[in-house]
Amino acid sequence: MIEYRNVRVALLGGGTVGAQVARLLLEHKEEFASRVGASLELTGIAVRNLDAARSADLPKELFTTDAESLILGADIVIEVMGGLEPARSYILQAINSGADVVTANKALLATHGTELFEAAERVGAQLYFEAAVAGAIPIIRPLRESLAGDRVKRIMGIVNGTTNYILDKMDTEGASFDDALAVATELGYAEADPTADVDAFDAAQKASILASLAFHTTIPLESVHREGIRAISGKTVELAKKAGYVVKLLAVCERLTDPATGEEGVSARVYPALISREHPLAAVHKANNAVFVEAEAAGSLMFYGAGAGGPETASAVLGDLVSAARRHVIGGPGLGASTHANLPVLPISAITTRYHVTLLVFDRPGVLASVAEEFAKHGVSVELVEQGTFGSEAVSGEAAPTATLVIGTHAALESDLAATVSALAQLDAVSSVVSVLRVEGA
Repeated sequence: MIEYRNVRVALLGGGTVGAQVARLLLEHKEEFASRVGASLELTGIAVRNLDAARSADLPKELFTTDAESLILGADIVIEVMGGLEPARSYILQAINSGADVVTANKALLATHGTELFEAAERVGAQLYFEAAVAGAIPIIRPLRESLAGDRVKRIMGIVNGTTNYILDKMDTEGASFDDALAVATELGYAEADPTADVDAFDAAQKASILASLAFHTTIPLESVHREGIRAISGKTVELAKKAGYVVKLLAVCERLTDPATGEEGVSARVYPALISREHPLAAVHKANNAVFVEAEAAGSLMFYGAGAGGPETASAVLGDLVSAARRHVIGGPGLGASTHANLPVLPISAITTRYHVTLLVFDRPGVLASVAEEFAKHGVSVELVEQGTFGSEAVSGEAAPTATLVIGTHAALESDLAATVSALAQLDAVSSVVSVLRVEGA
């Protein structure tokens, strides 16, 4: 057997994930060599600050601030520094120099993925990104390769561990949103500024990537409908629990028919939704992630595991590294991005879903009839109505008795459901719309 030369690996980023990638690569060097057929030589780790604390004890001589020189001497470049720049420029430099790239940068792929994949295709390089979505969970490769001969109909996933931890704590312990967020921050699940997580920017980036792979169509990040979880109250979670549901922040990507044209299109969206406690995703607790895939031939598949963490994400990065290194040893063309279906991305108004609407209404005769009339006017069929006491509200200086109405609908167009809720908010009989949640997975 001919011995292949060392495969030179450059690492960009020495943070939580980068340090663990380097540690595992050095500790298991011989084992990686046996899997690849060549030694993997870590030529250096590019960082901004040479003196920063690391989560692993690594040789000081590996660290450098000269990322460009490191890139030019590498066969494979691993980018785990995050952010858009200089990560984008470094990856383009690596691709144009003939190196393959492994990245965990979901924000970069969701924003500049088309540019990066086109650059890789021009020079025959390969771009790997298993770690960009759901951490250690293998979901990119199954969509990109295993299900490439199938027709994916729908993806529904919990792809942000921070929000799942918060909502799970609210559901299982009765914690308030603020208290659950405080604990998530203390444990390191949430950043000091939790905007990317709780306002669903992180999940929207992942939905863009998943939908693009599943439907072989470029899904721009700005086309992903996004709603965060800040408006989810303890009362909302409590009412959901009584009705047999759990609240989860879901990324939903699906094929659907455009109601305006009758043509096939795709939808990608992220929002808090109700899901039956009998659905597999309802059992995803704490900061774990899970992705539920429905394919025409394969049926229903679920991928579950840790969605973040240094060693966990490093596992996905190193899996990509082994694949890239094997390609260098064995040879052959890379796997290009399959985004040639060019299906239209439809707006949120085109989806069909179900609503659970919680209203605070004045407790007087005729209220239920006036509420039901608004649903009928908009062609929305009511499936269930539950009434309970919520408290009292000051109206014109006096306490007026109020009650809650929880109304569940049958499936209807989002545009009709949204118009119904808008009309309900204007009714004299309605004090306020407490919450509106879609029902998924039914």
